[in-house]
Amino acid sequence: MKIKIGYLYHIKDNFFNLVDDNKLMQNYENGHTRPTYYAAKIDGTLWFVPLSSRIEKYKNILAKRKKHNYCETIIVSEIFGTEQAILLQNAFPCIEKFVAHVHNIDGVEIQAINSLKVRIDKNLRRMLRLKTHGINLFMSDIDRIKDIIINELVQKV
Repeated sequence: MKIKIGYLYHIKDNFFNLVDDNKLMQNYENGHTRPTYYAAKIDGTLWFVPLSSRIEKYKNILAKRKKHNYCETIIVSEIFGTEQAILLQNAFPCIEKFVAHVHNIDGVEIQAINSLKVRIDKNLRRMLRLKTHGINLFMSDIDRIKDIIINELVQKV
């Protein structure tokens, strides 16, 4: 499957079993395809950013964080007519092998509008730059996950 950047996807359970990171947002009850993940590509690496419909929870977190500083780890925006919390802090690298399918509603593949794609990409790039300078804004151990998926790619060859 070719991953289209800016579209929403579902991730297979075996990815979460393989990386075994309790900080990642897991699929609900084995086989249920939630949450939905936004696909991004940064410097050749596929990244998946979970979306949440628990808007009030994340609006409250945003309000608290914005009192102290600008918050770039959570974005609340509309995607295909529904307000969503885009949780960049929970983003993780992944490979196509672990992508179950594109998210669709009534056969229409769902994607973010261009201005939101730009904002997500900008924030994710900034978070990755900060990490290289010792400021980690990610919830999970993205370096360990990256090592695991690189190992998966090597085994594939």
